[in-house]
Amino acid sequence: MFRRFLLVLLILAAVIGALAFVKFRQIQGQIAMFSQPMPAPVVAVALVRETSWEPTLDAVGSVQAVQGVEVSNQVAGQVQEIRFDSGARVRQGDILVRLDDDVDQADLEGLKAAERLAALKLGRNSSLLKGKVVSQGDVDDTTAQMDQARALVKAKQATIDKKVIRAPFDGQLGIRKVDLGQFLKEGTTIVLLQALDPLYVDYALPEREFGRIQVGQPVRVRVAAHPDEAFQGSIAAITPGVDKGTRSVQVRARFANPKLELRPGMFARVETLLPTQNRVLTLPREAITFNTYGDSVFLVETRDGKPKAQRRQIETGQVRGDEVAVTSGLKAGDLVVSAGQVKLTNDQEVQIKDAAGTAPAPTAAGTQPQ
Repeated sequence: MFRRFLLVLLILAAVIGALAFVKFRQIQGQIAMFSQPMPAPVVAVALVRETSWEPTLDAVGSVQAVQGVEVSNQVAGQVQEIRFDSGARVRQGDILVRLDDDVDQADLEGLKAAERLAALKLGRNSSLLKGKVVSQGDVDDTTAQMDQARALVKAKQATIDKKVIRAPFDGQLGIRKVDLGQFLKEGTTIVLLQALDPLYVDYALPEREFGRIQVGQPVRVRVAAHPDEAFQGSIAAITPGVDKGTRSVQVRARFANPKLELRPGMFARVETLLPTQNRVLTLPREAITFNTYGDSVFLVETRDGKPKAQRRQIETGQVRGDEVAVTSGLKAGDLVVSAGQVKLTNDQEVQIKDAAGTAPAPTAAGTQPQ
């Protein structure tokens, strides 16, 4: 029994020793692998460029019609005739709706007859006055009667004219809101009418920008309906004061709209163009790391004959598309990492590779490429 027990112990010891040896070799292999230097990460770079810059004041606004009204009736009446289609374009003075005026026309005839009678009486009394058959007071009475009859005729004619609703200006109609035979109370909305060319865009700018804008200054807008197109206009009016609640100044820009691509109510991204600035340093937006404690980039410099990434704090200015203005911290010709900066640490060696697959020479520390 003892020999058997000893044999089992020897076999177990041999198995454990073999497993320990295999594990030892695996650990040695891993140590050797980690002890080898890691290859430098491959990054893309961008060049700090000096260019002309068209600064803008960015805002959001709303497209407004130069003229827009809800056409309504001034006097009550029943719709006798509708002379427009929804969405139609009309000219100033075009008839839109006629209200029933049969009773008014009959009343007008009676008033005209009374006017003629008053005129006859006035003529007769004027002739008799010459022979002193009637007094001057009789002539004055008949004159007043004729003036009153004439005024009643004009008033009734004005009421009849108001039962013909016309377009007050050139524009495009909306959706019809009345039907044939419908009785309309005074002020009932019949249809929306808007002038679409030209148009206004209303927006607001902070009060600190008040001194940088003036009437006639160029303005550019973009709308979601036409994202690839920029519409050019100019400032038409600026409010004389600043809003106390928002501390902003209201601005209205005017835009030609011959193709009717802009429509009232559209949301617009507005850029008020400022005078062009020369010698502005710019970088692609993706090269900059934006943080609450400051913006930074990884500057690529040659140190000890190797390209290394050095974190550099910078100050940024305005943004134009994918380009960001750099106001301090870099100089023209510097190389900065534009892709792959997430895996970098300070003073880490890098492999530079641009979009074409070539590696531009990095700037040596303290020098600028020619």
